[in-house]
Amino acid sequence: MSGKKKGLGRGLSALFGDEKPKEKPQEINQTNTVSISDLSRNPYQPRQHFREEKLEELANSIRKNGIIQPIAVRESKSQSGKYEIVAGERRWLAAQRAGLHEIPVTILDLTDVESLEVAIVENIQRDDLNPIEEARGYKRLNEEFKYDHESISKLMSKSRSHISNTLRLLTLPSDVIAMLEEGTLSSGQARPLIGISNASSIAEEIVSKNYSARKVEYLTRNKKGSNREKVVDTNILKAQERIEKILGLKVNILNKKNNSGKITIEYKDLEQFELVSDLLTKH
Repeated sequence: MSGKKKGLGRGLSALFGDEKPKEKPQEINQTNTVSISDLSRNPYQPRQHFREEKLEELANSIRKNGIIQPIAVRESKSQSGKYEIVAGERRWLAAQRAGLHEIPVTILDLTDVESLEVAIVENIQRDDLNPIEEARGYKRLNEEFKYDHESISKLMSKSRSHISNTLRLLTLPSDVIAMLEEGTLSSGQARPLIGISNASSIAEEIVSKNYSARKVEYLTRNKKGSNREKVVDTNILKAQERIEKILGLKVNILNKKNNSGKITIEYKDLEQFELVSDLLTKH
């Protein structure tokens, strides 16, 4: 595939029922019931981590209500009568825990490329993907499907800046990436570390001291592009936080070595501007 993508790919159209019957009458077969052992995971699955408690919750729901939405599969190329999961691996794993022997599936006629497209998009649209799995999904869309950032943005209904910022997480050191995968570090905490030489040591400090994303931004400001260590004045940081709490607005304090500097107050509309103006002009 090449060029800029528009709308759903053919694989996605098949999954979501947008394929026109007259163009592909056998694209989606009727829902069938198959043995749970006849299914295998999708090698293109971007999701590598399944939270134990969530799997157990889903298994309990399946025990009570069964599988409401069929699992999307395609026929195995190597084994007759076997199927490869296209979308729904978490339901398949939970169904095994629930003790099911058969599960409902919808059989799709997809190529390897289309199966990859569906697997990536279906998983990225779930909120429970960790930031690195999401970033790797975007990377595969970019490299294997030739989607540019704008095309991925439209496909995923997310802002272009979100796509670009998420992809940039993959440039972080491997130990910081591992923290993101484990959930000990959030994308908001990790993003300011991009491009900083000592990102690993700062990440450890963030986790040990439970810094907010806002504090991380302050700690890392002016470090990018420089190997010099910046000494952070905790008193300045506390003063900044106090002012923000009073004003309800974002405040930046830049304090130089000679203790000169500047205070910047950000406002979003005229009402906020008037609030700041009134506070500063009171006698």
